[in-house]
Amino acid sequence: MAEDGVLTSSNGYLNHEVAKKAVHVAGFGEDRVAELRSLLGKVDGDALRIVGIGAGAWGSVFIALLQDAYGALRDSVQMRIWRRGGKEVDKPTAEHLFEVINAREEVLRRLIRKCAYLKYVEARLGDRTLYADEILRDGFCVNMIDTPLCPLKVVTNLQEAVWDADIVVNALPSTEIRPVFQQIGRFWRERRTMPVIISLAKGVEAALQPVPHIITPTQMIVDTTGVPAENVLYLGGPNIAAEVYNREYANARICGSEKWRKPLARFLRQPHFVVWDNSDLTTHEVMGGLKNVYAIGAGMVGALTNESATSKAVYFAHCTSEMIYITHLLAEQPERLAGPLLADTYVTLLKGRNAWYGEKLAKGELKIEMGDNISGKGMIQGVSAVEAFHELLRQPSLSVMHPELNKPVAPVELCPILRALYKILIQRNAPPGAILQALRDENMYDPRHRIEMDAVYIPQLLRAEKEPPLTIVSNLGSKEFGSRPSGLVTPFSPTSP
Repeated sequence: MAEDGVLTSSNGYLNHEVAKKAVHVAGFGEDRVAELRSLLGKVDGDALRIVGIGAGAWGSVFIALLQDAYGALRDSVQMRIWRRGGKEVDKPTAEHLFEVINAREEVLRRLIRKCAYLKYVEARLGDRTLYADEILRDGFCVNMIDTPLCPLKVVTNLQEAVWDADIVVNALPSTEIRPVFQQIGRFWRERRTMPVIISLAKGVEAALQPVPHIITPTQMIVDTTGVPAENVLYLGGPNIAAEVYNREYANARICGSEKWRKPLARFLRQPHFVVWDNSDLTTHEVMGGLKNVYAIGAGMVGALTNESATSKAVYFAHCTSEMIYITHLLAEQPERLAGPLLADTYVTLLKGRNAWYGEKLAKGELKIEMGDNISGKGMIQGVSAVEAFHELLRQPSLSVMHPELNKPVAPVELCPILRALYKILIQRNAPPGAILQALRDENMYDPRHRIEMDAVYIPQLLRAEKEPPLTIVSNLGSKEFGSRPSGLVTPFSPTSP
C-alpha cells in the first residue's frame, strides 16, 4: 500500500519487493478500477467508494486486501470500514497484542513512526483502555490479533460510512443484517442510484408465514434496503481469513447477476486470491449457511474420537449428503458440490470458528449456556443456522417420500445429523456425544439414497412474495417456538454510541 507517499508492505514497512509488485499491480489495477467506475457512472474527480460493513476477521481482511491492491490509486478508489464504536479490548488481549507488536519489527517501526506505539505500552501496563475501532485503524482486528493488517480507515457512524458508498461489502453475521440494513435503507431513501452490495455473510432465517420458507442474507438486504436484487451478490469460498491475508493461495466464487459478477470477479482477483463468477447464487448462499451447521458437528466428532480420520471421513460423507439433499429441496437444478463450493465446506469442517466451537463444547471447555457470541472469535453463526434449518424442515406442511420406508415424512427426518445438532445446541437435552450416536445408528442407510432422490424440489422454500414474513425463527427466537435463552444476541445501536 502507499502510506504518506511511501510504498509499504501489508504490515506497513518499506519493502522493495512490495514496491516492484505494486508497480506491476498498478497497471492492471487501473484498468479494473476504470471498468467499475464506468459501469457505476463515476465522473472524473469523484472517487469510487468501497465500504465494508462489519469488522470481524474476514470482513477486515477483505477490505485490507483491497487496500493493499488499490490503495495507491486513492484519487480513483477509496476504501473504508464500519464497525461499532465503544467495544473495549480486554486486558489479556491488550497484553497479547503488545507481544505481537514487539515480535514484528516492521509493525513496531510503523507504530513508532506514526507515534502510535505508546498507547499499546500503556494498555499493557493497565494504564489505558484500548478500543476495537481504535486498534483496527492501526491494522489490528480484535478477532485476529496474531495477523496484523495494513492500517484501515475506520468509521463508527453508520450513516457517515454508507451514505455515498458505491460498493458495500456486507461482512455482518446473518443475525445482525436485518437491523443494520434497515438503518442503511433509511439513509439511502433519497439516492438516485443504488450501490452494488457484495455479501460475505453465511447464515439464514426461517420464516413460517405465509408458507414455510427460508430467507438468505442477500434476500434480507433486498428486503430492508430496496436495492435491486441484481445489485446484490454473494461471495464465498475456502477462505480462512488469516491465511488469505498471509498470501496462502485461495479461491472464491462471486455469484449473482452477470452485469456485476464478471467485472467484480476481475476487480477482486489477485495472484494469491483467484475469484471466479457463477450464476447460482441460491446454492452457494445456502451452502454457506449449511457448512457452518455441519462444521460444529465436525469439531465435536474430532474431539470425541481423538481426531480419528475414519470417524471424520464417515461424518464428512453423511453431512455432505445432507447438505446436497437440502440444496435439492431449495433449488431445482443446484450447482454441484464441487470446486470452491466443496472446498469451502471442507475447510470450514477442517478449520474455522464453528468447528472450533464444536470441539470446545465436546471437550467441556465451553458450555452451551455461555451463548454463541464468543470473545475473541465473534458470532458462531452455525448455532442459529441449526435452529433455522431444523424448524423449517420439520414443518408438517412439507413432506418428501422416505427412500426406504416408502411413506411421506417431514424433510428433517432424512437429516439425522441436523436432528442431533438441534437436540444438542437448541433443545439442550442431549450431550455432544449424541452426534456419534447419530453416526453409529445401525439403521442408518447409505447416504447416496438422499443424493439420488428424485423430485424433492419444493419451490415455496425460497420465498417469492415481497411482503415481509410474519414469523421468523432466528437467534432472536419466535413466539411460536419460544425464545432462545437470553445472552445469545447482544442488542446494539447501528450508529456510534
